[in-house]
Amino acid sequence: MSPVSRRALFRGAAAAAVAVPAAGLVTHQASAGNLFRSQATGANAAGLPVKIVNNSGAYDSASVHVYIVGNDGKNQCHVTPEGELKPVQLSDNGPDGYTDYAIPLTGTETTITLPEMSGRIYVACGEKLKFKAVEADTGAALAYPAAWVESDPNYPIVHDCAEFTYKGGAMYCNTTMVDMFSVPLSIGLKGAKDQTTGTLKPGARAKVFDSVRSVEAFSKLVIDDKRVIAPGHGMGSGLFAEDYFASYIDQVWDAYGSKDLKVTTNAGTFTGRVSGGRLAFTGPAEVSFAKPSTKDVLFCDGALAAPNDGTTGPVAAILGAAFNRTTLLSAADQPTTDPATFYQGDITHHYAKAMHAATEDGKAYGFAFDDVAGFASYIEDGAASELTLTMTPFE
Repeated sequence: MSPVSRRALFRGAAAAAVAVPAAGLVTHQASAGNLFRSQATGANAAGLPVKIVNNSGAYDSASVHVYIVGNDGKNQCHVTPEGELKPVQLSDNGPDGYTDYAIPLTGTETTITLPEMSGRIYVACGEKLKFKAVEADTGAALAYPAAWVESDPNYPIVHDCAEFTYKGGAMYCNTTMVDMFSVPLSIGLKGAKDQTTGTLKPGARAKVFDSVRSVEAFSKLVIDDKRVIAPGHGMGSGLFAEDYFASYIDQVWDAYGSKDLKVTTNAGTFTGRVSGGRLAFTGPAEVSFAKPSTKDVLFCDGALAAPNDGTTGPVAAILGAAFNRTTLLSAADQPTTDPATFYQGDITHHYAKAMHAATEDGKAYGFAFDDVAGFASYIEDGAASELTLTMTPFE
């Protein structure tokens, strides 16, 4: 399966959302036919049990609010405390102008029935999130929290999310730090086997804040004790330099003007050189890329956009990962798979570096192509029987 295949289905599901964050959103568009055909025997037709566990040690369960929002393939929707899937409606906005889709926790452990859908599970600590139902071309949609924007109504609220697609008994899910990091979350999935990912090491939340704060170029991304904003979102607001990766990008372009860069995908090996200002590859297909900007690297977009075409997309994904991990100068064969070689040097993605250092399994979604070579905090099961989302200790 190509590295790019884990993204577009979620993005499609979220496309109707207004101001939906550009998060990791792991999905399997390349296998979407399989995903939307039943991969189980119907045992979970009534929905998947989802356990929300509060082991935060920082917030009691009465002050934690859960939201399950997303798309059922046709409409923007939300899940009620009773496990009902309901479409978003403009009339859901209350007197304060916002919806109240909060699912209360009934104790340290709360079980919710998850219907078939793609979306996010948000946890908000201390206050409820302010989701606004708005008119969109496809009907009513939600304005999602954008906590990296100071004017966003959810900016003062400590919150975070995990992402998922559940269909036909199959569950695909991840924790994400692509937009920001705030609440330590882990996910566990039972089915054909038991899996867990995203669990932070003891004291790792504070370590992440301290690690990012200690690098001058990244220090402004730390917002009090509320969150750490991903560097891409810090651009344009004075929190992160728009040319941060420029010198590294220049070195890469210079290096591969005189030697080959090999990128191996499921489709085969592509061989590239910089010529006429573009990194051009031959191999299973001819693909080429303009010189990316820092923004392109951080968002894995623009010059590094990855269409789901089986050729350009996988190459773009591997290039995006290599830029973010700063392995392109040290390895002319990509993707690299030794995490000890990632994030070396002063100019690197110190935010993603801190996220990976924080987790017990070394996996995190620090940028959109972090699933390249299997380093994302992502798990899946074609016959899922239970999902657990745990708020792990803040300390």
